Amino acid sequence: MPLTKLQFRPGINTETTSYANEGGWFDGDKIRFRFGVPEKIGGWLKLSGSTFLGTARAIKPFVALDSTKYNGLGTNLKYYIEEGGGYNDVTPIRATTAAGDVTFAATNGSSTLTVTDNSHGALVNDFVTFSGAATLGGNITADVLNQEYQVISVPTANSFTVTAKDTSGSTVTANASDSGNGGGSVVGAYQINVGLDTTVSGSGWGAGTWGRGTWDSASSLLAAGATLRLWGNDNFGEDLLFNVRDGGIYYWDKSGGLIRAVALDSLGTDATIPTVAKQVMVSDRDRHVILFGCDGESSIGTQDPMLIRFSDQGSLSTWQSTAENTAGELSLGSGSEIVTAIETRQQILVLTDVSAYSMQFLGPPFTFGINLISENITVMAPNAAKAVDDMVFWMGQDDFYMYNGQVQKMPCSIKSYIFNDFNSTQSEKVTAGLNSSFNEIWWFYPSSGSDENDRYAIYNYVEQVWYYGTLARTVWIDRGINSQPLAAGTDNYLYNQELGLDDGSTAPNTAITSYITSSQLDLGDGESFAFIRRIIPDVTFDGSTSDSPAANFIIKTRNFPGGTYNATSTNAVTRSATVPVEQYTTQAHVRLRGRSFTFELQSTIAETQWRLGAPRVEVRPDGRR
Repeated sequence: MPLTKLQFRPGINTETTSYANEGGWFDGDKIRFRFGVPEKIGGWLKLSGSTFLGTARAIKPFVALDSTKYNGLGTNLKYYIEEGGGYNDVTPIRATTAAGDVTFAATNGSSTLTVTDNSHGALVNDFVTFSGAATLGGNITADVLNQEYQVISVPTANSFTVTAKDTSGSTVTANASDSGNGGGSVVGAYQINVGLDTTVSGSGWGAGTWGRGTWDSASSLLAAGATLRLWGNDNFGEDLLFNVRDGGIYYWDKSGGLIRAVALDSLGTDATIPTVAKQVMVSDRDRHVILFGCDGESSIGTQDPMLIRFSDQGSLSTWQSTAENTAGELSLGSGSEIVTAIETRQQILVLTDVSAYSMQFLGPPFTFGINLISENITVMAPNAAKAVDDMVFWMGQDDFYMYNGQVQKMPCSIKSYIFNDFNSTQSEKVTAGLNSSFNEIWWFYPSSGSDENDRYAIYNYVEQVWYYGTLARTVWIDRGINSQPLAAGTDNYLYNQELGLDDGSTAPNTAITSYITSSQLDLGDGESFAFIRRIIPDVTFDGSTSDSPAANFIIKTRNFPGGTYNATSTNAVTRSATVPVEQYTTQAHVRLRGRSFTFELQSTIAETQWRLGAPRVEVRPDGRR
């Protein structure tokens, strides 16, 4: 009998039924399309054995003048400078007490310390570092007290509790001799308040942090911040600027060493330096610091969600606009808030909740100009957009968009798969990443059954095809300064992506399960039954490091589009030689009967890379009943 070549259209299509999508792919995981055919994606390995605290939402790689490579990393609890795999805490200090303002109280047999400091402003999970304390008289020594602590509860506006620990992190229990208060020289240095790692939905009575704890307990007012902690960050030469979204703006000076960042308005004497913003950016072309959704020159401390301000060229500390400098501000009119801004080669695309603006450098006297280019868009989240040269791609609410001189909705063959199984209460967590080595934009998002990003959607902008899969990543940055794409997992590790062939989150590494499943294929118009006798594999294992890489070729048959599968045949295809020509299993004999069949390629073997070719099956008619 003649053989039938199995050739499929590239990309996954879930916008129609499997039966109607004959000749296409209908499902897959951990795969990509390259030159029109599917292959397994690359693996991932931990950047180092060190972990960070909190859930990462921002990464910014940059290089110092001495060629030292850094990554700024913002989480809901801290801001770090990563160097050589170590995480250096540079979280800014919001307040430092006078000596003696802080006192301690311990209870015999308890590891809980009560800290008293009037109007401390601390939230649950905040961090504070104590110094200058003396022993309480027993197990709670000066060494126990003089270190960083995380707040575990806030019973009142004037007190909070921490768990006593020694310098190795082990819990310490007070004894009867611990009757002191730490002395009159205790100083508390409070880091900026932490943020949430889960969006709190709703408004009004009982929503958000209001209503937590018992009546009049103060815990309702002193819980972690009420919005998801997101960051903006950009490098200013070898230094770093970063900001809490809708919060403070900070500056880290590389020349000072790995010390804590300071508030931007602490630099210089300009009283108009902004104090709050949604996003910070440094214009690569003209070296202006640009803030989006910030406080205005004449209203410092009052945030305007539609205002853009920019400093004098090359300056961090000159923001008051005069005839002698290039500082200034622009106010947008379409929308209620700036969601995000993305820099391309020629301009900055500013997205509000309903519109898109093009912002361009004009030079003196206006410095920047801005033009409205669309008033009919949505954007899912501040991190949901990514630029590729002069194009910008972003996820909106129920649609994907592209800007290439004009804004347009993108046809998406997996749209229903994504938005029909999407946790909209956690939509702020959506993050986009560029994987330029494979011409891909990745969007990580939370499925309906998850409060954290657990799935991804990919658009290959060269081949113009879509595919999807499962992977827990909270932020992603493309290769460049880092030799591989770098992403943060939900397990508090950074991962080098597209490195190796396996899942490096485990020890030892484990195999990545990848598969691609076709839509149904029938004989003729599906009136007759088909009898499948054998399959001729066509696959390459080039790039595998296993001595015997293998993949399963799976054929399933059924009689009706809505029926169950009658039978399944799974046949392992294993490489047997690589020189002079790659050799593997030549054919697999099967005995399957049905009106239609589905083809699937699956790999569960470690150190295996596969790429599908054009397999063939021997199919013959087998009657109508």
